[in-house]
Amino acid sequence: MPQAVWQQMQRALLSESDVLQAVPHNLAELESFLPEAEAFAPASVLCGLVLRTDGLHVLLTKRSPHLRHHPGQISFPGGRIETDDANPFQAALREAHEEIGLQADNVRLLGYLDPLVTITGYRVFPAVAVLDPGYRAEPDGVEVAELFEAPLSLFLDAGNEHPFEIEFRGAVRNLKEFRWQDYRIWGATASMLINLRTRLGALS
Repeated sequence: MPQAVWQQMQRALLSESDVLQAVPHNLAELESFLPEAEAFAPASVLCGLVLRTDGLHVLLTKRSPHLRHHPGQISFPGGRIETDDANPFQAALREAHEEIGLQADNVRLLGYLDPLVTITGYRVFPAVAVLDPGYRAEPDGVEVAELFEAPLSLFLDAGNEHPFEIEFRGAVRNLKEFRWQDYRIWGATASMLINLRTRLGALS
């Protein structure tokens, strides 16, 4: 893929200083479900893009079924930002190495999506990065049960979204999901992918 395309994607994304100050894009949607004065723990995830012969793909993981939060759901590698992490990208790299063995020298940061908050009390900073096509990774079997790649084009087409409702804390939440093979991609992961589409769409 020409370098100009990556540079164009970089222009659509936020810098580190901007993302740390930005208002979570889904805060208004979740405010009614969150306690007042909620203190969100900082977290980061790695939205890894890899170029294959049929176009760009996104690296995703399936969480282990025994986890307390979101067992069996599809997510990006990532987790809580620790005090010794230099920035959200470094936190995402550390977590990706722990969860799937991804090596930092196979990853190049492009920028960040808008932050988002989760019902589990996290403020997430999604780092978008280019992965070397020859990267190696495998699930740790503890936090991650599987990993796979899905075509980015799936998430860039709004026609592939499927709305649904769930009841949460006595109220109805309106959500969206994507389907890829046997995987159901919804919740925060779907929200971040839709945010990626919005940011890339702003270039057109």
